Amino acid sequence: MGILFKGILLGILLTMATISLSELLGSTVYDGSGAVSGRVREVALAPQEDRSRVASLIVKTPAGNRILPLTAVSAVDFSAGKSGIRASTPVADWAAANGAEGLLLLSRDLLDQQVIDVHGRKVVRVNDVDFHHDSAQNRSVLRVGGVDVGARGALRRLLKGMVPAAALRALLVRVPPREIPWDFVDLIETDPARRVRLKISHERLARLHPADIADIVEDLAPDEREAVFETLDEGVAAGALEELEPKVQKAVLESLDSDRAADIVEEMEPDAAADLLGDLSDERTEEILVQMQPQERQEVTELLEFKENSAAGRMTTEFIALPVAATAHDAIEAMRTFEGRMENMSTIYLTDSHGTLAGAVPLVKIVLAPASTPLLALGQEPLISCHEDTKEKEFAELFDKYNLLTLPVIDEHGHLTGVITPDDVIAMLRAKL
Repeated sequence: MGILFKGILLGILLTMATISLSELLGSTVYDGSGAVSGRVREVALAPQEDRSRVASLIVKTPAGNRILPLTAVSAVDFSAGKSGIRASTPVADWAAANGAEGLLLLSRDLLDQQVIDVHGRKVVRVNDVDFHHDSAQNRSVLRVGGVDVGARGALRRLLKGMVPAAALRALLVRVPPREIPWDFVDLIETDPARRVRLKISHERLARLHPADIADIVEDLAPDEREAVFETLDEGVAAGALEELEPKVQKAVLESLDSDRAADIVEEMEPDAAADLLGDLSDERTEEILVQMQPQERQEVTELLEFKENSAAGRMTTEFIALPVAATAHDAIEAMRTFEGRMENMSTIYLTDSHGTLAGAVPLVKIVLAPASTPLLALGQEPLISCHEDTKEKEFAELFDKYNLLTLPVIDEHGHLTGVITPDDVIAMLRAKL
């Protein structure tokens, strides 16, 4: 019993070392004279100034809602007795709360709202918010430490005022915490104007793998998906869009403005972009194509002419092709300036003066060869390729039979027109599931 009691006591002390939003809300506020002035109605951040530090409290007073800056708070005390918020100034000095421009109100904007846990790579719902409390020069400082997404936060809110504070703390100690550090939280704001005012972006989300971003986005509501894609870097957004389920891809692209959609599509692999635009209405596709840069528009437009279930409909036009007389040194230089995806460099292709496919050289052979080695001497045999009208089943079988890294696609004259990558095959198989 002694060990259990000490454990509970330690837990209570640790719990008291932090302050929760549910404790702050409704707490008594005393002005500089010590008189009761009102109760806390909201806790506000000014993200454009400091993402984690509490800027002010919105206090409900007999004269209306007032803004109490945290710089005017001398103490935040939730110990037994006369607990609450103590201000260093009279209530008459507190400005009227006539709006919330530029403020993130934690009760309204965070409690029971969905946020993105970038560490756990998932969407979670906020049950409570925990603050770290400190004092500096007789002023209280509150910083958001994390959001509670578990039962502890829910119980704290449900039982507040129904059981004594000490008993509630003792109960909560026995509930395992599920808290996400504030640094791992990305907010979702669907109002574009408010996103700009509050400087809400998705920099943390953007650091994740595109497949993880896609998993998160698929768990969001349509307007929340749009908000995320509006703030992501175009390259990151393109990578994530390619990983989404086809139906969600289409919904996201239809929800965005044409110019924003064009910016993202330009960053996609041409074949993936063509497949996606091919699923949209002709009118919507044209709206996006018009906004694209000429070179990217031409690449995608050409691919749109092919049937999706053919090799030409699945191929990408981003690959490296060099003259038959090129050397290993030439290949390395070409890779340095190549702007396509890394997997598209796994094989370097050789063409003659007419553009006819003449060879395929695996990257590993180039890396191991002296710089002066002719690429033609490193070519793999047999040279496997397929025609533009080859059916999906047939080129998938070629990948399986020859363990290919890429598969060149040629036209009726033997000219190299594109390559199929394993990603293209996987995308094809996913679409059939």
